[in-house]
Amino acid sequence: MSVQEVVGQWLRLVVADAELSPYLIGVDVERLGAHLAAGLAAAVEGQPATDPWRGFGLSEEQHRRVVDYLAGVLWALDLPDERIDRARRAFAGEVGA
Repeated sequence: MSVQEVVGQWLRLVVADAELSPYLIGVDVERLGAHLAAGLAAAVEGQPATDPWRGFGLSEEQHRRVVDYLAGVLWALDLPDERIDRARRAFAGEVGA
């Protein structure tokens, strides 16, 4: 599965979340997806990644849920735990991501 397909699944989960979907009203989801795909590709390879979700005004709890959705998609694809952890940490904004 391509990074774009992973991001597509991730975004579908976020859009399906009644509490998170209002944050995407008026957002160019295609453009957001491109930014997320670039960040995810970098993160799983151990490169620095930016987190576009930080600009949406999400609470810490909401942001953690967005990152958990990503981890769930990657886990379902049976990615190695190390890569899932790198992606999770990069989008969670943890030091050493």
